[in-house]
Amino acid sequence: MEPVAIVGIGCRLPGDSDSPDAYWKNLLAGRDLIRETPADRWNLDAYHAVDPAAAGRTYTRWGGFVSRPDEFDATFFGIAPREALRMDPQQRWLLETTWEALEDAGYPPANLAGSNVGVFVGISGSDYGDVQKRSRFDVDAYTNSGNALSIAANRISYLFDFRGPSFAVDTACSSSLVALDLACQALSRGDIRVAIVGGVNSLFTPDLTIGFSKASMLSPDGRCKPFDAGANGYVRAEGAVSLVLSPLDKAVANGDRVYAVIRGTGVNQDGRTGSMTVPSLVQQMRLLHDVYGRAGISPAQVSYVEAHGTGTPVGDPIEATALGRILGCGGPRDEPLWIGSVKSNLGHLEPASGVAGLAKLALALHHRAIPASLHFRAPNPEIAFDTLRLAVPTRVVEWRARATDEQLCAGINSFGFGGTNAALLFRSFS
Repeated sequence: MEPVAIVGIGCRLPGDSDSPDAYWKNLLAGRDLIRETPADRWNLDAYHAVDPAAAGRTYTRWGGFVSRPDEFDATFFGIAPREALRMDPQQRWLLETTWEALEDAGYPPANLAGSNVGVFVGISGSDYGDVQKRSRFDVDAYTNSGNALSIAANRISYLFDFRGPSFAVDTACSSSLVALDLACQALSRGDIRVAIVGGVNSLFTPDLTIGFSKASMLSPDGRCKPFDAGANGYVRAEGAVSLVLSPLDKAVANGDRVYAVIRGTGVNQDGRTGSMTVPSLVQQMRLLHDVYGRAGISPAQVSYVEAHGTGTPVGDPIEATALGRILGCGGPRDEPLWIGSVKSNLGHLEPASGVAGLAKLALALHHRAIPASLHFRAPNPEIAFDTLRLAVPTRVVEWRARATDEQLCAGINSFGFGGTNAALLFRSFS
Protein backbone atom coordinates (compact mmCIF):
# COMPACT_ATOMS: atom_id res chain seq x y z
CA MET A 1 0.00 0.00 0.00
CA GLU A 2 0.99 3.64 -0.47
CA PRO A 3 2.25 5.35 2.70
CA VAL A 4 -0.54 7.18 4.56
CA ALA A 5 0.00 10.08 6.95
CA ILE A 6 -1.89 10.76 10.17
CA VAL A 7 -2.25 14.54 10.10
CA GLY A 8 -4.98 15.24 12.66
CA ILE A 9 -6.20 13.83 15.98
CA GLY A 10 -9.32 14.61 18.02
CA CYS A 11 -10.33 12.77 21.17
CA ARG A 12 -12.81 12.45 24.04
CA LEU A 13 -11.25 10.04 26.49
CA PRO A 14 -11.27 9.33 30.23
CA GLY A 15 -9.36 11.66 32.53
CA ASP A 16 -10.51 14.76 30.60
CA SER A 17 -8.26 13.72 27.72
CA ASP A 18 -10.12 16.03 25.36
CA SER A 19 -7.23 16.97 23.06
CA PRO A 20 -4.03 15.33 21.80
CA ASP A 21 -2.01 17.50 24.21
CA ALA A 22 -4.14 16.58 27.23
CA TYR A 23 -4.03 12.89 26.28
CA TRP A 24 -0.25 12.96 25.86
CA LYS A 25 0.24 14.69 29.22
CA ASN A 26 -1.84 12.01 30.95
CA LEU A 27 0.18 9.27 29.26
CA LEU A 28 3.55 10.84 30.06
CA ALA A 29 2.53 11.32 33.69
CA GLY A 30 1.51 7.66 33.93
CA ARG A 31 -1.94 8.53 35.21
CA ASP A 32 -4.47 5.83 36.03
CA LEU A 33 -7.72 7.24 34.59
CA ILE A 34 -10.09 4.57 35.92
CA ARG A 35 -12.74 5.54 38.49
CA GLU A 36 -15.90 4.21 40.10
CA THR A 37 -19.00 4.21 37.93
CA PRO A 38 -20.49 7.72 38.28
CA ALA A 39 -24.07 8.29 39.40
CA ASP A 40 -25.06 9.73 36.01
CA ARG A 41 -24.67 6.26 34.44
CA TRP A 42 -26.49 3.82 36.71
CA ASN A 43 -27.08 3.12 40.39
CA LEU A 44 -23.87 1.29 41.21
CA ASP A 45 -25.05 -0.11 44.52
CA ALA A 46 -28.16 -1.57 42.91
CA TYR A 47 -26.14 -3.52 40.33
CA HIS A 48 -22.99 -4.44 42.23
CA ALA A 49 -22.40 -7.65 44.18
CA VAL A 50 -19.19 -9.19 45.50
CA ASP A 51 -20.49 -12.63 44.56
CA PRO A 52 -19.82 -13.18 40.82
CA ALA A 53 -22.75 -15.59 40.64
CA ALA A 54 -25.31 -13.05 41.86
CA ALA A 55 -28.04 -12.79 39.20
CA GLY A 56 -28.36 -9.45 37.46
CA ARG A 57 -25.27 -8.04 39.18
CA THR A 58 -21.69 -7.20 38.26
CA TYR A 59 -18.70 -7.77 40.51
CA THR A 60 -16.86 -4.66 39.31
CA ARG A 61 -17.42 -1.06 40.36
CA TRP A 62 -14.98 0.48 37.93
CA GLY A 63 -14.65 1.93 34.45
CA GLY A 64 -13.11 4.60 32.26
CA PHE A 65 -15.63 7.40 31.76
CA VAL A 66 -15.87 10.61 29.74
CA SER A 67 -16.77 13.67 31.79
CA ARG A 68 -19.94 15.69 31.14
CA PRO A 69 -21.54 13.39 28.52
CA ASP A 70 -24.69 15.53 28.52
CA GLU A 71 -22.91 18.61 27.12
CA PHE A 72 -23.22 19.22 23.39
CA ASP A 73 -23.38 22.42 21.35
CA ALA A 74 -26.10 21.37 18.91
CA THR A 75 -26.44 24.88 17.47
CA PHE A 76 -22.79 24.84 16.37
CA PHE A 77 -23.55 21.84 14.13
CA GLY A 78 -26.93 23.20 12.99
CA ILE A 79 -28.90 20.50 14.83
CA ALA A 80 -32.29 21.28 16.35
CA PRO A 81 -32.51 20.80 20.15
CA ARG A 82 -35.25 18.18 19.85
CA GLU A 83 -33.15 16.10 17.45
CA ALA A 84 -30.02 16.53 19.59
CA LEU A 85 -31.88 15.13 22.59
CA ARG A 86 -32.37 11.84 20.75
CA MET A 87 -28.79 11.64 19.43
CA ASP A 88 -26.60 8.99 21.01
CA PRO A 89 -23.64 10.72 22.74
CA GLN A 90 -21.48 8.52 20.52
CA GLN A 91 -22.71 10.53 17.52
CA ARG A 92 -22.09 13.78 19.38
CA TRP A 93 -18.55 12.80 20.40
CA LEU A 94 -17.71 11.77 16.85
CA LEU A 95 -18.93 15.09 15.45
CA GLU A 96 -16.88 17.01 18.01
CA THR A 97 -13.73 14.95 17.58
CA THR A 98 -13.99 15.03 13.78
CA TRP A 99 -14.21 18.84 13.83
CA GLU A 100 -11.27 19.02 16.24
CA ALA A 101 -9.19 16.52 14.25
CA LEU A 102 -9.74 18.59 11.08
CA GLU A 103 -8.82 21.72 13.02
CA ASP A 104 -5.71 19.96 14.37
CA ALA A 105 -4.77 19.02 10.80
CA GLY A 106 -5.30 22.57 9.53
CA TYR A 107 -8.01 21.35 7.12
CA PRO A 108 -10.96 23.81 7.15
CA PRO A 109 -14.11 21.67 6.75
CA ALA A 110 -15.51 24.13 4.20
CA ASN A 111 -12.54 23.39 1.93
CA LEU A 112 -13.42 19.68 1.92
CA ALA A 113 -17.20 20.07 1.47
CA GLY A 114 -18.53 18.42 -1.66
CA SER A 115 -15.39 16.33 -2.19
CA ASN A 116 -14.54 12.64 -1.89
CA VAL A 117 -13.75 12.46 1.81
CA GLY A 118 -14.41 9.02 3.30
CA VAL A 119 -15.74 8.35 6.81
CA PHE A 120 -14.97 5.00 8.45
CA VAL A 121 -16.21 4.45 12.02
CA GLY A 122 -15.72 1.55 14.41
CA ILE A 123 -18.78 1.17 16.63
CA SER A 124 -20.63 -1.82 18.05
CA GLY A 125 -23.27 -0.80 20.57
CA SER A 126 -25.81 1.82 21.55
CA ASP A 127 -26.58 1.89 25.26
CA TYR A 128 -28.33 5.23 24.81
CA GLY A 129 -30.67 3.78 22.21
CA ASP A 130 -31.46 0.83 24.46
CA VAL A 131 -32.52 3.21 27.21
CA GLN A 132 -34.75 5.24 24.87
CA LYS A 133 -36.51 2.24 23.41
CA ARG A 134 -37.48 0.63 26.72
CA SER A 135 -40.79 2.47 26.44
CA ARG A 136 -42.41 2.66 23.01
CA PHE A 137 -44.20 5.82 24.13
CA ASP A 138 -40.86 7.64 24.26
CA VAL A 139 -40.02 6.90 20.62
CA ASP A 140 -40.30 9.84 18.22
CA ALA A 141 -39.24 10.84 14.71
CA TYR A 142 -35.58 11.26 15.73
CA THR A 143 -35.11 8.11 17.81
CA ASN A 144 -34.06 5.81 14.96
CA SER A 145 -31.61 8.18 13.26
CA GLY A 146 -30.29 9.24 16.64
CA ASN A 147 -29.24 5.72 17.54
CA ALA A 148 -28.59 3.72 14.35
CA LEU A 149 -24.95 2.64 14.15
CA SER A 150 -24.75 3.55 10.46
CA ILE A 151 -25.69 7.13 11.25
CA ALA A 152 -22.62 7.53 13.45
CA ALA A 153 -20.65 7.74 10.20
CA ASN A 154 -23.37 9.05 7.90
CA ARG A 155 -24.18 12.08 10.05
CA ILE A 156 -20.56 13.22 9.78
CA SER A 157 -20.73 12.95 5.98
CA TYR A 158 -24.08 14.73 5.89
CA LEU A 159 -23.16 17.66 8.12
CA PHE A 160 -19.73 18.20 6.56
CA ASP A 161 -20.97 17.42 3.02
CA PHE A 162 -18.41 14.66 2.44
CA ARG A 163 -19.11 12.57 -0.68
CA GLY A 164 -16.83 9.54 -0.22
CA PRO A 165 -17.75 6.15 1.29
CA SER A 166 -19.33 6.45 4.73
CA PHE A 167 -20.07 3.46 6.92
CA ALA A 168 -19.84 1.83 10.32
CA VAL A 169 -17.68 -1.23 11.01
CA ASP A 170 -18.44 -3.75 13.75
CA THR A 171 -15.90 -6.47 14.48
CA ALA A 172 -16.14 -5.89 18.24
CA CYS A 173 -12.82 -4.84 19.78
CA SER A 174 -10.97 -4.61 16.44
CA SER A 175 -13.65 -2.45 14.77
CA SER A 176 -11.76 0.83 14.55
CA LEU A 177 -8.53 -0.68 13.19
CA VAL A 178 -10.49 -2.69 10.63
CA ALA A 179 -12.11 0.65 9.68
CA LEU A 180 -8.63 2.13 9.34
CA ASP A 181 -7.51 -0.74 7.12
CA LEU A 182 -10.45 -0.05 4.81
CA ALA A 183 -9.67 3.68 4.81
CA CYS A 184 -6.05 3.05 3.83
CA GLN A 185 -7.17 0.82 0.97
CA ALA A 186 -9.51 3.55 -0.33
CA LEU A 187 -6.75 6.16 -0.10
CA SER A 188 -4.25 3.89 -1.87
CA ARG A 189 -6.71 3.25 -4.72
CA GLY A 190 -7.31 6.96 -5.09
CA ASP A 191 -11.02 6.60 -4.35
CA ILE A 192 -10.85 9.40 -1.77
CA ARG A 193 -8.57 12.37 -1.10
CA VAL A 194 -8.89 12.40 2.71
CA ALA A 195 -10.19 9.85 5.23
CA ILE A 196 -11.81 10.37 8.61
CA VAL A 197 -11.32 7.27 10.76
CA GLY A 198 -13.08 7.11 14.10
CA GLY A 199 -13.93 4.77 16.91
CA VAL A 200 -16.43 5.26 19.70
CA ASN A 201 -17.91 3.46 22.70
CA SER A 202 -20.29 4.51 25.47
CA LEU A 203 -21.35 3.08 28.83
CA PHE A 204 -24.87 4.11 29.83
CA THR A 205 -26.43 0.86 31.03
CA PRO A 206 -25.04 -1.96 33.20
CA ASP A 207 -26.30 -4.72 30.89
CA LEU A 208 -23.12 -5.53 28.94
CA THR A 209 -21.00 -5.08 32.05
CA ILE A 210 -23.12 -7.73 33.76
CA GLY A 211 -22.72 -10.02 30.75
CA PHE A 212 -18.93 -9.67 30.68
CA SER A 213 -18.89 -10.27 34.44
CA LYS A 214 -20.73 -13.54 33.96
CA ALA A 215 -18.08 -14.49 31.38
CA SER A 216 -15.36 -13.67 33.97
CA MET A 217 -13.70 -11.22 31.55
CA LEU A 218 -13.56 -8.17 33.84
CA SER A 219 -11.03 -7.27 36.52
CA PRO A 220 -12.60 -7.44 39.99
CA ASP A 221 -10.23 -4.77 41.31
CA GLY A 222 -10.80 -2.44 38.36
CA ARG A 223 -7.22 -2.40 37.11
CA CYS A 224 -6.03 -3.67 33.73
CA LYS A 225 -2.58 -5.26 34.17
CA PRO A 226 -1.27 -6.19 30.70
CA PHE A 227 1.35 -8.96 30.67
CA ASP A 228 1.56 -9.01 34.47
CA ALA A 229 1.41 -12.10 36.67
CA GLY A 230 -1.59 -10.56 38.44
CA ALA A 231 -3.59 -9.94 35.27
CA ASN A 232 -7.21 -10.76 36.09
CA GLY A 233 -9.30 -9.18 33.35
CA TYR A 234 -9.98 -5.87 31.69
CA VAL A 235 -11.87 -2.71 32.65
CA ARG A 236 -14.62 -1.37 30.39
CA ALA A 237 -14.24 2.19 29.15
CA GLU A 238 -15.82 4.72 26.82
CA GLY A 239 -14.78 7.58 24.60
CA ALA A 240 -14.10 8.57 21.02
CA VAL A 241 -11.10 9.23 18.78
CA SER A 242 -11.14 10.66 15.26
CA LEU A 243 -8.14 10.73 12.94
CA VAL A 244 -7.53 12.60 9.69
CA LEU A 245 -5.57 10.59 7.11
CA SER A 246 -3.99 11.76 3.88
CA PRO A 247 -1.69 10.12 1.32
CA LEU A 248 1.82 10.90 2.53
CA ASP A 249 2.96 12.53 -0.72
CA LYS A 250 0.01 14.93 -0.63
CA ALA A 251 0.57 15.70 3.07
CA VAL A 252 4.21 16.52 2.39
CA ALA A 253 3.34 18.68 -0.62
CA ASN A 254 0.75 20.49 1.51
CA GLY A 255 3.25 21.13 4.31
CA ASP A 256 1.12 19.23 6.85
CA ARG A 257 2.34 18.30 10.29
CA VAL A 258 2.62 14.50 10.19
CA TYR A 259 2.23 12.59 13.45
CA ALA A 260 3.13 9.20 11.98
CA VAL A 261 3.17 7.27 8.73
CA ILE A 262 1.15 4.10 8.17
CA ARG A 263 3.27 1.62 6.20
CA GLY A 264 1.16 -1.51 6.35
CA THR A 265 -2.22 -2.83 7.45
CA GLY A 266 -3.86 -6.23 7.53
CA VAL A 267 -6.91 -8.10 8.78
CA ASN A 268 -7.60 -11.81 9.25
CA GLN A 269 -9.76 -14.20 11.26
CA ASP A 270 -9.02 -16.89 13.83
CA GLY A 271 -11.46 -19.34 12.31
CA ARG A 272 -12.44 -22.26 14.50
CA THR A 273 -10.56 -22.27 17.80
CA GLY A 274 -11.33 -24.07 21.06
CA SER A 275 -13.95 -21.40 21.73
CA MET A 276 -15.10 -18.41 19.67
CA THR A 277 -13.63 -16.00 22.22
CA VAL A 278 -10.26 -17.79 22.52
CA PRO A 279 -7.57 -16.17 20.29
CA SER A 280 -5.50 -18.13 17.79
CA LEU A 281 -1.72 -17.95 18.17
CA VAL A 282 -1.23 -19.26 14.63
CA GLN A 283 -3.46 -16.61 13.04
CA GLN A 284 -1.96 -13.77 15.05
CA MET A 285 1.51 -14.86 13.95
CA ARG A 286 0.37 -15.21 10.33
CA LEU A 287 -1.11 -11.71 10.33
CA LEU A 288 2.06 -10.15 11.74
CA HIS A 289 4.19 -12.06 9.22
CA ASP A 290 2.01 -10.91 6.32
CA VAL A 291 1.76 -7.23 7.33
CA TYR A 292 5.46 -6.76 8.01
CA GLY A 293 6.48 -8.89 5.04
CA ARG A 294 4.38 -6.91 2.55
CA ALA A 295 5.84 -3.66 3.90
CA GLY A 296 9.39 -4.95 3.49
CA ILE A 297 10.23 -4.13 7.11
CA SER A 298 12.67 -6.33 8.98
CA PRO A 299 11.32 -7.44 12.38
CA ALA A 300 14.53 -6.18 13.98
CA GLN A 301 13.66 -2.64 12.86
CA VAL A 302 10.51 -2.64 15.02
CA SER A 303 11.25 -1.31 18.50
CA TYR A 304 7.77 -0.99 20.05
CA VAL A 305 4.32 -2.54 19.67
CA GLU A 306 1.19 -1.02 21.14
CA ALA A 307 -0.42 -4.32 22.00
CA HIS A 308 -4.07 -5.25 22.34
CA GLY A 309 -3.01 -6.14 25.89
CA THR A 310 -6.32 -6.58 27.68
CA GLY A 311 -4.78 -7.96 30.86
CA THR A 312 -6.52 -11.34 30.62
CA PRO A 313 -4.86 -14.62 31.64
CA VAL A 314 -5.64 -16.25 28.27
CA GLY A 315 -5.17 -13.42 25.78
CA ASP A 316 -1.93 -11.85 27.03
CA PRO A 317 0.31 -14.94 26.70
CA ILE A 318 -1.01 -15.69 23.20
CA GLU A 319 -0.41 -12.15 21.93
CA ALA A 320 3.00 -11.84 23.60
CA THR A 321 4.12 -15.17 22.17
CA ALA A 322 3.03 -14.16 18.66
CA LEU A 323 4.87 -10.84 18.95
CA GLY A 324 7.97 -12.51 20.33
CA ARG A 325 8.17 -15.26 17.72
CA ILE A 326 7.61 -12.97 14.72
CA LEU A 327 9.21 -9.71 15.86
CA GLY A 328 11.21 -10.20 19.05
CA CYS A 329 13.18 -13.18 17.72
CA GLY A 330 12.87 -12.19 14.07
CA GLY A 331 16.36 -10.73 13.79
CA PRO A 332 19.35 -9.46 15.74
CA ARG A 333 18.41 -6.96 18.46
CA ASP A 334 20.50 -4.72 20.66
CA GLU A 335 17.47 -4.23 22.94
CA PRO A 336 14.28 -6.21 23.60
CA LEU A 337 11.07 -5.38 21.78
CA TRP A 338 9.03 -3.04 23.97
CA ILE A 339 5.33 -3.96 24.33
CA GLY A 340 2.69 -1.99 26.21
CA SER A 341 -1.01 -1.22 26.29
CA VAL A 342 -2.94 2.01 26.85
CA LYS A 343 -5.69 -0.08 28.43
CA SER A 344 -3.59 0.05 31.58
CA ASN A 345 -4.29 3.81 31.70
CA LEU A 346 -7.85 4.23 30.56
CA GLY A 347 -9.43 0.81 30.21
CA HIS A 348 -10.75 -1.05 27.19
CA LEU A 349 -12.80 1.08 24.80
CA GLU A 350 -13.89 -2.07 22.97
CA PRO A 351 -14.73 -0.98 19.36
CA ALA A 352 -12.74 2.25 19.89
CA SER A 353 -9.80 0.60 21.66
CA GLY A 354 -7.78 0.36 18.45
CA VAL A 355 -7.84 4.09 17.67
CA ALA A 356 -7.25 4.95 21.34
CA GLY A 357 -4.05 2.91 21.17
CA LEU A 358 -3.25 4.27 17.71
CA ALA A 359 -3.51 7.89 18.91
CA LYS A 360 -1.09 7.01 21.74
CA LEU A 361 1.31 5.40 19.28
CA ALA A 362 1.15 8.30 16.82
CA LEU A 363 1.89 10.78 19.61
CA ALA A 364 4.71 8.57 20.89
CA LEU A 365 6.32 8.46 17.44
CA HIS A 366 5.88 12.20 17.06
CA HIS A 367 7.43 12.98 20.46
CA ARG A 368 9.95 10.10 20.32
CA ALA A 369 9.04 8.75 23.73
CA ILE A 370 7.29 5.55 24.86
CA PRO A 371 4.96 6.09 27.85
CA ALA A 372 4.93 3.57 30.69
CA SER A 373 2.48 0.68 30.68
CA LEU A 374 0.89 0.74 34.14
CA HIS A 375 0.39 -2.00 36.75
CA PHE A 376 3.28 -4.16 35.59
CA ARG A 377 4.83 -5.59 38.77
CA ALA A 378 5.91 -9.15 37.96
CA PRO A 379 6.09 -10.80 34.50
CA ASN A 380 3.33 -13.23 33.64
CA PRO A 381 4.98 -16.67 34.08
CA GLU A 382 3.16 -17.92 30.98
CA ILE A 383 5.19 -15.47 28.85
CA ALA A 384 8.84 -16.32 28.13
CA PHE A 385 10.01 -12.69 28.10
CA ASP A 386 13.73 -13.44 27.87
CA THR A 387 13.44 -16.08 25.17
CA LEU A 388 10.99 -13.99 23.16
CA ARG A 389 13.12 -10.84 23.59
CA LEU A 390 10.24 -8.81 25.04
CA ALA A 391 10.04 -6.12 27.72
CA VAL A 392 7.29 -3.92 29.19
CA PRO A 393 8.15 -0.23 29.76
CA THR A 394 7.51 0.73 33.39
CA ARG A 395 8.77 4.29 32.92
CA VAL A 396 8.93 6.75 30.02
CA VAL A 397 11.50 5.47 27.52
CA GLU A 398 13.40 7.82 25.25
CA TRP A 399 12.78 6.45 21.78
CA ARG A 400 15.88 6.40 19.62
CA ALA A 401 16.47 4.96 16.17
CA ARG A 402 19.29 2.43 15.84
CA ALA A 403 21.16 4.68 13.40
CA THR A 404 21.01 8.35 12.54
CA ASP A 405 19.55 7.68 9.10
CA GLU A 406 16.84 5.32 10.35
CA GLN A 407 13.23 6.10 11.15
CA LEU A 408 11.43 4.66 14.16
CA CYS A 409 9.27 1.63 13.40
CA ALA A 410 6.36 0.41 15.52
CA GLY A 411 3.25 -1.72 15.33
CA ILE A 412 -0.20 -1.97 16.83
CA ASN A 413 -2.56 -4.91 17.33
CA SER A 414 -6.30 -5.15 17.88
CA PHE A 415 -8.30 -8.36 18.24
CA GLY A 416 -12.06 -8.78 18.21
CA PHE A 417 -13.54 -11.19 20.72
CA GLY A 418 -15.23 -12.97 17.82
CA GLY A 419 -11.86 -13.64 16.19
CA THR A 420 -11.32 -10.77 13.71
CA ASN A 421 -7.75 -9.51 14.03
CA ALA A 422 -6.13 -6.30 12.78
CA ALA A 423 -2.48 -5.28 12.76
CA LEU A 424 -0.79 -2.12 11.49
CA LEU A 425 2.79 -1.03 10.94
CA PHE A 426 3.99 2.56 11.44
CA ARG A 427 7.12 4.60 11.09
CA SER A 428 8.06 8.05 12.25
CA PHE A 429 7.93 10.89 9.73
CA SER A 430 11.48 12.04 10.32
